[in-house]
Amino acid sequence: MPAHSAPSPRRSGTGAAAGLRALVVAACAVAALATEPAAAAEPVFPAREWQGADPAAAGWSPAKLKLAEAFAREIGSTAVLIVAEGRAIASWGDVARRVRVNSVRKSVLSALYGIAVAEGRIDLARTLRDLGIDDKPPRLTEAEKTATVRDLLRARSGVYHEAAAEPQSMKERRPERGSHAPGTFWYYNNWDFNVLGTIYRTLAGEDIFAAVERRIARPIGMQDFTAADGKSVLSRVSVHPAYHMDFSARDLARFGWLYLNGGRWEGRQVVPAAWVAESTQPLSDAGPGIGYGYMWWPSKADMHRNVKVGPGTYSARGFGGQFLMVAPSRGLVVSHLAADRLPEKGEERLLKLIMEAAPKPARR
Repeated sequence: MPAHSAPSPRRSGTGAAAGLRALVVAACAVAALATEPAAAAEPVFPAREWQGADPAAAGWSPAKLKLAEAFAREIGSTAVLIVAEGRAIASWGDVARRVRVNSVRKSVLSALYGIAVAEGRIDLARTLRDLGIDDKPPRLTEAEKTATVRDLLRARSGVYHEAAAEPQSMKERRPERGSHAPGTFWYYNNWDFNVLGTIYRTLAGEDIFAAVERRIARPIGMQDFTAADGKSVLSRVSVHPAYHMDFSARDLARFGWLYLNGGRWEGRQVVPAAWVAESTQPLSDAGPGIGYGYMWWPSKADMHRNVKVGPGTYSARGFGGQFLMVAPSRGLVVSHLAADRLPEKGEERLLKLIMEAAPKPARR
């Protein structure tokens, strides 16, 4: 028998050790697989209607949800839709009713800006002077005209001109003209937001309401919104109109779910993910528990105003208690509309009751 046909005892021992090492490596690999977190599940998107979920099975407290529902009725909410992990946990009131969403409209325009910036149609560094923006007397000063489009998105233009659709409380708090240089001071200012509408129509070359329908509502399957649900409102004090919109709670929840998923809807990037991330950061301090981004209200830490909601939460908010809350860390969207003004802090109390009914967040 040739020498190489029969292994020597030394070679045999080496083979056994190699086999043992292979078993150990394999066992370690299995153990590593067992301890690795499971791959994130694909997000659930609604079809024609929101798919419902059993609240108790999803970890929600049905009793506490009933308390929140009773309070919503007590304060006069028009509609509430709670979406968790892509499914409707609760629906109260008439979620199909279109309601003027007041300042929630600004967050919708922010989404259009993100699309236009990505397409190269709008440059955030351009100034009011570059764009030929002015207003009725008293006209803008040369210093005011140095404000950029980005300054307007952040409500930091430093232009304190009268504006269309400006509530009395905003008029009373408006700083004096020339008191703050552009970019240096945050003031929630309808003049900034209305001028952004003018700039969008000019640079993007399309009607705001038609753009919302074509670029957002249709791609995400909104059931109710069309361009006819938008209306420009002029004022004698300014050449820049407000752009009012009517949304249903169920359509607004879709918009929130789009943002929670980074601007993506069933494989289609509707709003650029980078814009969603940047625009919902607290770029300015807007008060206790709240910041301001690009026409969105981001939370500070895990508090949103006075309610514990989880880190990274942000909202679109409208006068009278309307809000669309997006809480990515909780997989949660809450759409709340009120046709009439709610009692003071009614929406804050409602959100607190909803969060008390929600499952406890998993420990990190």
